Amino acid sequence: MVHLVYCDNQGKKGERDLDKIISGTKMMVVRGAAGRKIPHSRVFEGETVYFMEKGTGEISAYAVVKSVQNHVKLADEEISKVLNENQDKLNLTDKQKERWHKKCLCLVEFGGVQQIEPTLPFDHQGNMDDWLIIDKIEDVVVGTSIPYNYEKSRF
Repeated sequence: MVHLVYCDNQGKKGERDLDKIISGTKMMVVRGAAGRKIPHSRVFEGETVYFMEKGTGEISAYAVVKSVQNHVKLADEEISKVLNENQDKLNLTDKQKERWHKKCLCLVEFGGVQQIEPTLPFDHQGNMDDWLIIDKIEDVVVGTSIPYNYEKSRF
């Protein structure tokens, strides 16, 4: 499987998540919810993650998953501890720390980031989440895309 991750587009130039990923100051992404939600327990070492910035429609970088941490039923202090212990890789803003203060967390560390030039045009379809699990990146690229279903996103 490969994964397509939407990156936050908040912040000034140089502070956006995609900029941090490309510059190497962000080497881990986090997703969280009150209960298990994609990508929790569905992303594995050695798989490829592609990155795009929200609102651009362009897939602009990729990397290989180095490690994954899946946490469930965390207490408030445990959530803070997990995020703080990984802050050097996550490089979260205070606002993002608040956003991801959730009982179930999935932290995905990656390496070998490569920019995609030219970027791949993303074929957005309705009701897509901010983390897609697909067979191959061409499945969501304009011209080669297939209708997205949530078959691979079910637990």
